Amino acid sequence: MVNTSTTRRDTVDDIVDAWRAELPAAAGPELELGKRAARLAALLGEATNGQLSRLGLTRAEYEVLAILRAAGQPYQLRPTDLTSRLLLSSGGTSNLLRRLTQIGLVEREADPRDARSSWVRLTVSGIEIAEMAVRAASGAQATLLRSVPEATARAAIDALREVLVALGDESRTPIR
Repeated sequence: MVNTSTTRRDTVDDIVDAWRAELPAAAGPELELGKRAARLAALLGEATNGQLSRLGLTRAEYEVLAILRAAGQPYQLRPTDLTSRLLLSSGGTSNLLRRLTQIGLVEREADPRDARSSWVRLTVSGIEIAEMAVRAASGAQATLLRSVPEATARAAIDALREVLVALGDESRTPIR
């Protein structure tokens, strides 16, 4: 895929040009999509991580808190649900939950209906920190994206959704 834009270029255009000169077969749309998605994630992550560090949170800890807060009252999920949403191993999730439990942001409780299962729930402090962190992260990302026209952002959102769905990353929640 050749850049047909006659206006501006991004860093990825330079990377693709270099590969096109050195190894043309490697300079296809998969390279451009992968590099642009990675650059966007890195830029958004950089903006977010600065805010999270002020709250004493890592990105992974933030993700746990945000997922639990977004779950709605009583702000709880099973560890397996967290693991699948975080795209982590069960061991990685366990380590995060251990730290968040130690600092009093989540609590674990056995499921009274299934002795083999448990719940992870935000504490009152966890709810407060989760909400502060989500607001701070959203604000940092909004500041970063302020110069992106709304129509451009919407087109990118919709295009990325189509790519993810085509790759099998579909929602498990039925359409209401």
